[in-house]
Amino acid sequence: MDLSDWIDRHAAFAPEKVALVCAGRRHTYADFARAILRTTAALAACGTGRGDRVAHLGYNGVEQLCLLFACARLGAVFAPLSWRLAPAEHRAMLADCRPRVLVVADPFVEPTAGILDPVAAAVRVALGAARDGWLSYDRFQECGESPPPRVADTRYASPVLLCYTSGSTGAPKGVVLTQNALFHNAINSMHMHDFVSSDVVLTTLPLFHVGGLNIQTLPALHCGATVVLHPRFDPSQAIDALLHDGITLTVLVPAQLELLAREERWRTADLSRLRAITTGSTIICEAFVRRNLQRDVPLLQVYGATETCPIAAYQRIDDAALHPGSVGKPALHCDLRIVDEAGRDVPAGATGEILVRGPNVMDGYWNKPLDTAAALDTGWYHTGDVAHADADGYLYVDGRCRDVIISGGENIYPAEIENALADCAEIAEVAVVGRPDDRWGEAVVAVVVPARGAQISREKLSALLVGRVARFKHPRDVVFAESLPRTALGKVKREELKRMARREPVTGQA
Repeated sequence: MDLSDWIDRHAAFAPEKVALVCAGRRHTYADFARAILRTTAALAACGTGRGDRVAHLGYNGVEQLCLLFACARLGAVFAPLSWRLAPAEHRAMLADCRPRVLVVADPFVEPTAGILDPVAAAVRVALGAARDGWLSYDRFQECGESPPPRVADTRYASPVLLCYTSGSTGAPKGVVLTQNALFHNAINSMHMHDFVSSDVVLTTLPLFHVGGLNIQTLPALHCGATVVLHPRFDPSQAIDALLHDGITLTVLVPAQLELLAREERWRTADLSRLRAITTGSTIICEAFVRRNLQRDVPLLQVYGATETCPIAAYQRIDDAALHPGSVGKPALHCDLRIVDEAGRDVPAGATGEILVRGPNVMDGYWNKPLDTAAALDTGWYHTGDVAHADADGYLYVDGRCRDVIISGGENIYPAEIENALADCAEIAEVAVVGRPDDRWGEAVVAVVVPARGAQISREKLSALLVGRVARFKHPRDVVFAESLPRTALGKVKREELKRMARREPVTGQA
């Protein structure tokens, strides 16, 4: 049995049920099952077998999901690449995973062709017209006359997904996830969201990331629900979908929620069918949650990483309003610990590193055995995130171990200061980092994006913190910026922030 059985079984039970809506087309589960078989046959005709990689570079589309399920059927590994990256970054990833088949959308074919060496991919497929050295996708789909027999030893234990991390803390690494990890992640999501087959999910996050692929999209297909898939996020189109497509669940990262909040229609849109909005990808403060609860739609926080597929902890609908600053409790099929530097469990209220264990956790990093051994030491995934839990077991993420600022011998976690400033009307965005300091070791620096027309000084910033955080945690300097440097999913790029704090030139902040 493999993941493609999900679609086959739903096609048997409810062949006319709509599985996917994308680019104006509706695909029933029967349509989807047939498309997966065609893709399986095409990949097999290109020589794809057990353990081979199939890479994709392009916007969200049905073909990505067909490639994933076809890889599951063949025992191959699907490697979705971020279209937001530069060709040089793609070159490094392709050299690392060496795909048997590379499928690239039209806008990216020319830059990709310029970075490929002759053996970078045995078969190159363009989503659109054929090019020199590239098959058209339609021609590729005609390569196989019939799907091959299932690979006898393909099971849930087989690797199926190779996702490269965002690289916000260093060079991207390829995270290997098995079919079993995706299955248990789907079960975790179903428990988190109370998924049923009548749900309609809006996916606007990119499928090259586990957030877009695994938080709701694959879980929805596992339970026979419908996915409305947008190629890219557009606030106006997202509102249209929420109004007219019967959306009941969606995932929106904070940056998307902020863009929606600027839309006039968002303030009055009828969201009565929307059961919940799930959010995550970065530390989210209580003020942000309360501001976005004003539409009376539960805002559920999810915690995890690419290495955890990503669902490791979450809120359920009843938790959203009662615990607005928390990321919830450990997932149904997941164990979490909070430990000190000696690896001992810390008591409630104390801060420590989050460790995760469960069937949803990665097999390891592609071609990086030493990194794998370090990350999965003692059988637990070491997240590098620091958190505390309250007496009722609700988890609160405080920051990353590597983000800690040590000033005068005291540990200072940026999130504590950022959260304290988040509800200031004069601040649009703020992030806190450390800057080398001869006297203190590191000095706390706030990088501030002022609200339109607002002016704020270091003295005023410190005044806002009086009585809320200790004096030694107050910023010793303030750097003003037009925006914070972020990754594709809205995570702040800490290394670029540190350069800003040192008042060094920073490029590519958009």
